[in-house]
Amino acid sequence: MSYDLVLTGGRVIDPAQGIDEVLDVAFKDGRAAGVAPGLASSADDVRDVSGKIVSPGLIDLHTHVYWGGTSLGIDAEDFCRRSGVTTAVDTGSAGPGNFMGFRKHVIEKSEVRILAYLHVSFAGIYGFSNTVMVGESEEVRMMAPAECVEVVEANRDMIVGIKVRCGRIASGTQGWNALQCALQAADETGLPLMAHIDYPPPSYEEIIGALRPGDILTHAFKPFPNAPCNGQGAIKEAVWEARRRGVLFDIGHGKGSFAFKTARAMLAGGFEPDTISSDVHTLCIDGPAFDQVTTMSKFLCMGMALPDVIKASTVNAATAMRRPELGTLRPGSVGDATVLSVEDGAFDYVDVKGEHMIGDKKINSDGVVIGGRWWWPN
Repeated sequence: MSYDLVLTGGRVIDPAQGIDEVLDVAFKDGRAAGVAPGLASSADDVRDVSGKIVSPGLIDLHTHVYWGGTSLGIDAEDFCRRSGVTTAVDTGSAGPGNFMGFRKHVIEKSEVRILAYLHVSFAGIYGFSNTVMVGESEEVRMMAPAECVEVVEANRDMIVGIKVRCGRIASGTQGWNALQCALQAADETGLPLMAHIDYPPPSYEEIIGALRPGDILTHAFKPFPNAPCNGQGAIKEAVWEARRRGVLFDIGHGKGSFAFKTARAMLAGGFEPDTISSDVHTLCIDGPAFDQVTTMSKFLCMGMALPDVIKASTVNAATAMRRPELGTLRPGSVGDATVLSVEDGAFDYVDVKGEHMIGDKKINSDGVVIGGRWWWPN
């Protein structure tokens, strides 16, 4: 067989297939076509990635990329170049009232794949800046489960779930009501729900207690208040019970939702996140979140094994979205790959509380394959 593109000489880490060894990765007709030795001899385009890591295309499960349509939206393609992401999942920037603008003007024009969680708020996240902070879920008149269902049914190719933001900042005293509206939309469409959490009310325990198997709590490793562990580092029993029930825990770093203190306690207690995501938006792209590979680097430096960090940014995210064609290099899957390197040194990382951690490793994005072709750098 003649291939369109082969990446040769790299360490292939594909947790979905249990692969971690030096192999070639081949692509043909926009799809992954093979992972094996000796494929480079029959390819139109061969890229030598010796000394690098080849992973399935990274998935950032929590981003805000409705550029120009919301105040927090960043440019997906620019972000994906810097962080090796091939699938950016927008989490609630748009609601049923403005999703079609997001689809027509951003998603359909992007070379990078963009999928979306549709906000149960009619207008999505509409008041978010350094000077204006309007919690869209506080306005119960904006809750639109019926309209959500209509928009989902017309856009199932791009919508992977329902989003709701609960907490004093996002929902005032209406968090429980917003959550119930979102759960109704999720039930009706058969899609998973992603729930944001910030300051109480509601409490961490109340939110995860309402989530169903396959639903996602994002900002899962946030600082106190509403942390998943107590001040002495003990993980709350309700958190363990939710995991046993099948609730998924996503990082969603962002501007205010990830603390080293919480992460150290959770990892020490044997509770790794299901998915690692950046929650990148205009107010955190220049710190403290920066991008997906920086968020991944923090977990690598805190002791997670590299294959597990990659798993939490590929196949686990694909599984959470019920998109098995993503997050793997298995032949026939979507032809996306990310070329990474791990640099040794002393690197300064910061969390949302301003705590700094000097880490000994840094994950870099060195190349991106999208749709079976080398996309970046040229």
